[in-house]
Amino acid sequence: MRIAQIAPLTESVPPRTYGGTERVVSYLTEELVAMGHDVTLFASGDSITDAKLEAIWPQALRFDSTLRDAMAPSMLMLEKIYQHAHEFDILHCHLDYWPFSLLSRQPTPYLTTLHGRLDLPEIAPVFDCFPDAPLVSISDMQRRPLPQGNFVGTVYHGLPPDLLTPQPMQRDYLAFLGRICPEKSPDRAIRIARAAGMKLKIAAKIDRVDKLYFEEVIRPMIDGDQIELIGEIGDAEKPAFLSGAKALLLPIDWPEPFGLVMIEAMACGTPVIAFPAGSVPEVIDHGVTGFIVHDEAEAVTAISRLHETSPTAIRRRFEQRFTARRMAEDYVALYRRLAVKSRPALRLVT
Repeated sequence: MRIAQIAPLTESVPPRTYGGTERVVSYLTEELVAMGHDVTLFASGDSITDAKLEAIWPQALRFDSTLRDAMAPSMLMLEKIYQHAHEFDILHCHLDYWPFSLLSRQPTPYLTTLHGRLDLPEIAPVFDCFPDAPLVSISDMQRRPLPQGNFVGTVYHGLPPDLLTPQPMQRDYLAFLGRICPEKSPDRAIRIARAAGMKLKIAAKIDRVDKLYFEEVIRPMIDGDQIELIGEIGDAEKPAFLSGAKALLLPIDWPEPFGLVMIEAMACGTPVIAFPAGSVPEVIDHGVTGFIVHDEAEAVTAISRLHETSPTAIRRRFEQRFTARRMAEDYVALYRRLAVKSRPALRLVT
């Protein structure tokens, strides 16, 4: 198939450090190429891919210090996609609702994977305006606030199986990985670690919007000894970071659409202790790949039960459910269905 993958321009594909959506787009794109598909990636010019790269802007917008109007490159990308849409069998967008108006006015089939939360009341009218826009959720729970959406499937994220692997290390601390923000609740993670008498290592990004939260709430809780802040890390550092942890703490306080960090931990054979928000009950097999808890006290109890889990069994479950190949195959099935439905005479060989 001739497939267009359309990524946000904020980060490169894959991102240098933090960036869930762009990371998933990269895994999917490379796997589709490996499967023999003709893939074009619309992304920033500093992206790295085996697909054909259609560079919309020289570098990721996040790192372009000369940029004053971040919307301009994104508008340019939408127009370029519209102009070249006829060259593809399917357009796969990762831009939320931004492409709906243009792409609904042209004949090439498209679909949009929604990577964010859908419970914001202000976005519902947008989806009301485009009731036929084909949508993909990344968990069944994610789509619940948007019953009017035209969801054609749920596709869980996946990782290349050799990207993150268990390392032969002593597991002697708890880990927190992701962003420091109120909805991720690193303060809960710190309290859980203290109550359990264990060291906590925090590898996390701090966005500008969350700096006040960090300074007022989190920084005073970091002592540099029991509670250690490492900062942002990339894929190269994650295997050792996660393999050295007895468990990953995910005490979230928001409807997590998927939570890539959970399957990153699973790939390293590391159990996850998570609160049951958003996708967590769909991703974590309670008692096998971790424990789903309802408060900090239950989390501390779960830490005392970590010996009941097996790194080998956790890794095996990752390989069964969350590889990039499985993700790509699920998407190809959707691509074929939409392409043939839109163009009944089309025969797709690959």
